[in-house]
Amino acid sequence: MARYQDYEGSSRLRRFIMPALIVLLIIAIGAALIFINPFKGAASSEGVQAFPENPQANLSAPTFPAVSSNAGTVKADTNVPKPLQTALSNNPQADKLIAEALAAASAQPARVIEARQKLNDILAHPLGSEQMKTVKDNLSKLADKWLFSRSIYADDTLCSSYKVKSGERLINIGQQYKVPPEILMEINGIPKAEALQADSTIKVINGPFQVKIYRSTYTMDLYCQDTFVRSFRIGIGKSGRETPMGLWVVKSGGKMIRPRWTDPDTGHTYEPSDPDYPLGSRWIALDGVSGDAKGREGFAIHGTKVENEIGSATSRGCIRMYNGEVVLMYNLLVPTYSKVEVVD
Repeated sequence: MARYQDYEGSSRLRRFIMPALIVLLIIAIGAALIFINPFKGAASSEGVQAFPENPQANLSAPTFPAVSSNAGTVKADTNVPKPLQTALSNNPQADKLIAEALAAASAQPARVIEARQKLNDILAHPLGSEQMKTVKDNLSKLADKWLFSRSIYADDTLCSSYKVKSGERLINIGQQYKVPPEILMEINGIPKAEALQADSTIKVINGPFQVKIYRSTYTMDLYCQDTFVRSFRIGIGKSGRETPMGLWVVKSGGKMIRPRWTDPDTGHTYEPSDPDYPLGSRWIALDGVSGDAKGREGFAIHGTKVENEIGSATSRGCIRMYNGEVVLMYNLLVPTYSKVEVVD
């Protein structure tokens, strides 16, 4: 009996303890779930957080990939993208100045010089791309009046009249005014230099003409002294043989009409009559003065008959122009005085 009672007591005790243990286990599991869940929620919110708690402690300036070329490694432009630059540089005040200048040009022919000066001054202002185009387009149109014609306007410091002395030649007059004789012949309707007559009055231009080349836009801007005249599309040096940036001058004795040329890479000599002659109608040799251009030789502005060479980087470093436009440049640029600045 005693053994039975002990066994029965033990069984009764087990029946009491087991439910209690189960309850305690359930409570423990619930507590564990409650304890773990906040950490799970915190981890989830951290995964979608847009910025760290202290953004200045962990964020650095954006980096840009490098652009490799045969000439070396050049860092990509880290400036504000060009579309944003254009938006930021739109200048309402410039619109007003442009309107005033155009009103002056259309009001009276005598106000051409006033309009030219106003528009040229506007180029020193920050301008949007459309504003810049408007100003340059209208300056080009005005140049047809004050420069590329026989007209002479009052108060024009860039053009004037000149009475030819006995025995004078156009080349001497051109040297005096720092312009080639070809442009004097063109604007005065003189068919050949020998046709210049003593005591005649001709129009002269106070030079020199200057050029600024923008590699990134394949553009050449022409100036008479500091006054904008016209823009031209050009071709430039290819990767590894980029047109050197810096300041150049037109080389003394470097202006030639369709010269014989030997390719320095292949040794092949081209004659002007060759169907694949690469120099076009004119060659204007350059001497490097400063920047990357300093001391560089063998570079020139020359013509081409291959249209896809304009607006592209395909040359050995020379500046290519359409044949008709390089003739005009040849007639305007004068050795030792005309500067050619190349920028990016």
